[in-house]
Amino acid sequence: MMTDFLNLSNWTLFVYYLFSNLIYLFLLLVAIFTSARHRQRLASIRLEGLKRSPLAPPISLLVPAHNEQQTIAESVRSLLRLDYPALEVVVVNDGSTDGTLAELTRAFRLLECDLVYVPEVSCKPVRGVYMSQDDPHLLVVDKEAGGSKADAVNAALNAASSPYICVVDADAILERDALLRIMAPILTDVRRVVAAGGIVRVANGSLIERGELREVRLPRNWLPVLQVVEYLRSFLVGREGWAEFNLLLIISGAFGIFRRDLVKQIGGYRPAAIGEDLDVVTRLHRHLREQKSDYHISFIPDPVCWTEVPSDLRSLGRQRARWQKGLADVLWTNRQMLLNPRYGRIGLLAMPYHWIFELFAPVIEVVGYTTMLIAALAGVLSRDFFIQFLLFGYAFATMISIGAVLQEEITYRRYNDWRDMLRLLCFCFLEHFPYRQMQMWWRLKGMWQYLRGDIGWGRLHRVGFRHQ
Repeated sequence: MMTDFLNLSNWTLFVYYLFSNLIYLFLLLVAIFTSARHRQRLASIRLEGLKRSPLAPPISLLVPAHNEQQTIAESVRSLLRLDYPALEVVVVNDGSTDGTLAELTRAFRLLECDLVYVPEVSCKPVRGVYMSQDDPHLLVVDKEAGGSKADAVNAALNAASSPYICVVDADAILERDALLRIMAPILTDVRRVVAAGGIVRVANGSLIERGELREVRLPRNWLPVLQVVEYLRSFLVGREGWAEFNLLLIISGAFGIFRRDLVKQIGGYRPAAIGEDLDVVTRLHRHLREQKSDYHISFIPDPVCWTEVPSDLRSLGRQRARWQKGLADVLWTNRQMLLNPRYGRIGLLAMPYHWIFELFAPVIEVVGYTTMLIAALAGVLSRDFFIQFLLFGYAFATMISIGAVLQEEITYRRYNDWRDMLRLLCFCFLEHFPYRQMQMWWRLKGMWQYLRGDIGWGRLHRVGFRHQ
């Protein structure tokens, strides 16, 4: 009986890895096709003309900030210099305990104003609204800490005045033409495209001066390099592929654009949401499916947002634990959508994938690795099985990561130094061992934290752009 159980568990893990890798291989092929089509579409849109057009739909950049003193000034300067004709920047100081508000006041000469603030969507009380004496496009909202990013975004949403909102992390740097590029699918199909996400890339190691990216460099530290590979695979393969079939459930909280009226129709961001980026997109799908609307949620691979990723294991572990409990929260809150024909491909394909291959992944892998170890110690682990597992569970997944890196080099060529590309290719072999196993442990912690009610932001150690 024990031998049969061990064999069944081992083969379950093998089939799980096989299907996971086959899905990503399919998404890689789809992403290669969609990237080429996107470049053709961009060629038909004159970005220079759009930059000066008075007909470009206004955008409000919503910037939630919680203890972002080290990077907030440079990030806001970068946002104010973006190439877009009708732009406002709304920064929310979400009860920071450091000098975030003081840094903003010093850098932009803020003055408290008596603007009427109407809380149309729920958030913690606002303590004050500030305008810049130097730039009329900047608005700063100071509020009590809400305990989640979603609460801070709602405060910015209440203050925004544009038909489109773009949520940007306070530690992010957008490229100058990022908004022009992310608006491309909306401008070509304004009735159907209700939201779009851009790609997020790792800023660690790059040269950033006065809030602008001057030179792209690969990080020196091994941990951010692994995250470069991970982000390329996640965005250039996963999200681009899912978006092609209108199955995208997440637009990164670091950089995404939405129709403001639709976000307000669903009640804004759910204040209790931990993974607010996944939550708002899932709820948009749910709302629009229930309304039987014809819509599309897009992903654009080249409007780039650069962000600082954790450079130490403790901070990275906290971040990934928070992502996992955010996933658990969203899937459980929207569990009625699972396998429900009313929600079409979202209920029948996207939701089952996220339950099986995202939420339960660490549990399945822990059980599988444990039974493999027991089988090896008991002498019942088949050599043929072990070779097949390495081939499909490690080598196959590594080749997909290599494919994502090569797609970056062939299509976008952000890393011009051949030594950087060689390092990226080498790190592809480390992403699935031991990096995947580290993430498995962090994600298990996140699931446990969610079950015991720990839904806080969590504190990340940041170096700041000046010291990259």
